[in-house]
Amino acid sequence: MSARVFVVDGARTPFLKARNGPGPFSAVDLAVIAGRALLARQPFDAPDFDELILGCVIPAADEANIARVVGLRLGTGFGVPAHTVQRNCGSGLQAVASAYDRISAGRAQLVLAGGTEAMSRAPVQWALPMTRWLADVSRAKGGLQRLRALAGLRPRYLKPVFSLLLGLSDPVAGLSMGQTAEILAHRFAITRAAQDDYALQSHRRAAAAQADGVLADEIETAYEPRGAFYGHDDGVRPDARPDRLAQLRPVFDRGYGTVTSGNSSQISDGAALLILASEAAVRRWRLPVLAEIVDHAWAGVDPAQMGLGPVHATARLLAAHGLRTSDLAHVELNEAFAAQVLACQAAFASADYARDELDLPAALGPIDDACLNPAGGAVAIGHPVGATGARLVLHLARSGRLRAGAFGLATLCIGGGQGGALLVRGGGL
Repeated sequence: MSARVFVVDGARTPFLKARNGPGPFSAVDLAVIAGRALLARQPFDAPDFDELILGCVIPAADEANIARVVGLRLGTGFGVPAHTVQRNCGSGLQAVASAYDRISAGRAQLVLAGGTEAMSRAPVQWALPMTRWLADVSRAKGGLQRLRALAGLRPRYLKPVFSLLLGLSDPVAGLSMGQTAEILAHRFAITRAAQDDYALQSHRRAAAAQADGVLADEIETAYEPRGAFYGHDDGVRPDARPDRLAQLRPVFDRGYGTVTSGNSSQISDGAALLILASEAAVRRWRLPVLAEIVDHAWAGVDPAQMGLGPVHATARLLAAHGLRTSDLAHVELNEAFAAQVLACQAAFASADYARDELDLPAALGPIDDACLNPAGGAVAIGHPVGATGARLVLHLARSGRLRAGAFGLATLCIGGGQGGALLVRGGGL
């Protein structure tokens, strides 16, 4: 039998909205900020971890195997191995799932897992013609040959390539993530008004959660060396209004589209870390238990409709445990786009979709709106792609909705046409 796996603690940074320039922290900095505060309150030392696993999609050139860099900066010591996972938007969830697998298989007792991303610092690169020109110049021997090589420079070579834009596009489908959301909006007849209403709800719920202190326990203040500090998710708009959202123009289909910057997730920087422990580790260190991880599941879908991935992954996970959507007390479904969340709800509720796409005899049933992202989601909070999956699990584990035995679900769509889902259960040992 598999060993039981528990979330015993976790912390994250504020999610900071990218604002037309590099943010104040690198991806390593963000993970260390969350990790230092988290480890400082533990009864064990950093070297007591068996492993460190982090998700990150676009680490900087000097952050190769970023998990190892973070581990060493956190003081885990040379002897604690670390590895980085990359599953696009599902990277943070994959890190937690991988930690679960290690512990449930008896190969580890105590693992630090999560994700980090500094999307505002995504590299700006030269296109291939420019790199070839630079190579020609570097290989040139003698003054005349160098002058000839230099003369080969063309103004078009100087056009920068933004790696973030490339990363947010699917090379197989030839579509940006926003265009895939437009496809879902068309397929399920989701109007612009419905998307804006959902976005407004996300901001209002997140603002209420901030005002009520619901998020305070999971966020650690981030301090810059120059003295500036950040204590909350700064993309949340308490003053969001329907008329302002309605004024925004479509981004991905300017002529006929409905997806705007206001009803899409925000490009953000942030990190989220969790401590996962076996039953033996919980007893040894007398650790509190926030929630138990039950299982996880993954699914592939058409990359052009990648936003439906959560429906397929969730269907597999619920079937494996004899559950239905109505059995879930709390669901965190990442808000990549308002259209994508609404499309998932429509697919959950559709008997035709269940039969034709999921090979099920009946619809799974829509998720209760009161249980779905009750503290808002990525439309308001932000979506640092490598960290979001871990944030979803962290928020679930700290949820007051998960009474003993109650189930919670963290799920998200993944660029490239995938979905991931992780099931947790409230209660202790």
